[in-house]
Amino acid sequence: MESEVVVISKALFITEKPSVAAEFAKALKINGRKSDGFIESDKAVVTWCVGHLVTMSYPEKYDIKLKKWSLNTLPFLPKKYKYEVIDGVKKQFNIVKSQLVREDIDRIYVCTDSGREGEYIYRLVDEMAGKPDKQKRRVWIDSQTEAEIVRGVKEAKDLSAYDNLSEAAYLRAKEDYLMGINFSRLLSLVYGKTVSNYLGKSYIVIAVGRVMSCVLGMVVQREREVREFTVTPFYRIIASFNVSADCNYDGEWKSVDGSNYFESQMLYNEGGFKKQEDAEKLIGELRDYSIGNNVLVENISKKKENKNAPLLFNLAEMQNECSKKFKINPEQTLSLIQALYEKKMLTYPRTDARVLSTAISKEIDQNIKKLIKLNGNTEINNIAKNIIEKKWYSGIAKTKYVDDSKVTDHYAIIPTGEGLQNYTSLKEMEKKVYNLVLRRFLAIFYPPAVYNKVSVITKINNERFFTSDKVCVELGYLEVLKPDSDSNDSESTNMKFLSLLKKGQTVTLKDLIVKEGKTSPPKRFTTGSIIIAMENAGKLIEDEELREHIKGSGIGTSATRSGILTKLEKIEYIKSNNKTQVVMPTLLGEIIFDVVKNSIPTLLNPELTASWEKGLTMVTQSEIAGDIYMDKLENYIVKNTDRVLQLNNGMRLKSNFDRVSEFYKSSKA
Repeated sequence: MESEVVVISKALFITEKPSVAAEFAKALKINGRKSDGFIESDKAVVTWCVGHLVTMSYPEKYDIKLKKWSLNTLPFLPKKYKYEVIDGVKKQFNIVKSQLVREDIDRIYVCTDSGREGEYIYRLVDEMAGKPDKQKRRVWIDSQTEAEIVRGVKEAKDLSAYDNLSEAAYLRAKEDYLMGINFSRLLSLVYGKTVSNYLGKSYIVIAVGRVMSCVLGMVVQREREVREFTVTPFYRIIASFNVSADCNYDGEWKSVDGSNYFESQMLYNEGGFKKQEDAEKLIGELRDYSIGNNVLVENISKKKENKNAPLLFNLAEMQNECSKKFKINPEQTLSLIQALYEKKMLTYPRTDARVLSTAISKEIDQNIKKLIKLNGNTEINNIAKNIIEKKWYSGIAKTKYVDDSKVTDHYAIIPTGEGLQNYTSLKEMEKKVYNLVLRRFLAIFYPPAVYNKVSVITKINNERFFTSDKVCVELGYLEVLKPDSDSNDSESTNMKFLSLLKKGQTVTLKDLIVKEGKTSPPKRFTTGSIIIAMENAGKLIEDEELREHIKGSGIGTSATRSGILTKLEKIEYIKSNNKTQVVMPTLLGEIIFDVVKNSIPTLLNPELTASWEKGLTMVTQSEIAGDIYMDKLENYIVKNTDRVLQLNNGMRLKSNFDRVSEFYKSSKA
């Protein structure tokens, strides 16, 4: 009788890249032989993708006739979508596929990046490999530390728990594919010749995309606002008051209720006149009145003001901060944070959350304790030690820094407390970025900064002058974050004088002057501020706290925004200044904007673009069915294709191009 062959079942781990595979093998103690494209022990196999291995097929793969662009074949809306292995990575795909279908593999652990794109990468591979009938589990982790990898594998859920996320990923890809192919072909066929002739080029493809066109619109519209802005002067009145020989203070006039100029047509705003002579007239009236009459301290208020540390970094805030502080673009920032993530030093970078989860807050002291041992940064050691000794971490769960409702896939970017041996060998910019995250993280455990604030109203007849000042009396979290030199956190020279004033006290009018102010044009976007604007559906909200309060659906995702900017630069629709990171359109970009504005204007609408992203989130959360979303998408494409085909606006566009090109006299490109 022949002996039966006993097949020892093994687990297969699939990661997104080779370096991550090595970390998984190390954490899970898979000490096997390294083969070409995988690592194998007697109990497990680890293999990897190299980013995307599979992509959507071009229209010609459906029908060779579709290779030729024609209006007769639009809109292109396949009933069943085709996919293919990317040419340059076929070898690795075949290696991964061969592992997936092995008889001795009974469990598959999906360890691609924990997000929509990572899910999509694996699902496409699984589909192209014939969806092997194995037990499949999804590993979802927040960092690449050994403990987190082990926890992620131990707690891995059945892959089906992520089917909605997978469906949203497929829909996002179909959306970008359909809008890109249909609208790029449509606008190129209808307007391409007009644009090419105008610019003196042989042929120009008009590249259009759901997010890309919207971002281009933001840049162009802002440039035109700057260009069309007219500087308006206005005239403020500043008074200087004398209390005693060595005690003076200034106040600024405002036309509040009770003023002889309240809501007057002469005013530019409540603090300034449209004409200098009107300001001078009021000064004359006030000087006349003050002779022999009391100038009165009408009101004085003194109060303490607490200011808490800002929220933690998500990717968008990080990209904005690095653009401002270090003058690096969002793609560079993402690359640096990704490198620190792979060195186990930071948590997952592609996150929209700026808070911690309750679960992580309960053990956050472990992260802080580890930072006490960070070599090469004594200041951080002492800050971390201080937090631990004073147990400032103990109440963190009850603060604004912990909120499960604001954590979707991942919590904020924070230091893991691991990989510290890498700190001294980090490249200069890696170290700067890491320290930025370190300090933002440690600051949330410190007490608030405390300010003494004094506000004074000084009255001359019916007119009031306003003075306010504040001084930081307790640094609190500012010990960690170190305010910029231009902030209000240094000692005020006026403060001691103002604190001595009493309500009802009389003072002497020393001087009155007119100060000219000028309206400022809107600021051009930087590579960082446009990321913030994308996160807030086209609104550039300067105030960080306000951003968090009104945050809604954004344009694109944390994982895709920097790539959109890179693509727009590559196709020369926008350009950015390496030194300032200021973003501006090119002539070509402005011309493409005018084409889109006069054909499919809704593509430029940030709210609409954000609503597509919101729809994908709703699919992920089972709030709407994927086929409903797909129907909306196809109807949008059909409707706008029909609309463009009925337009005849080539002449109007040429006059638009002429107006724009005046600002690009040096070159027509």
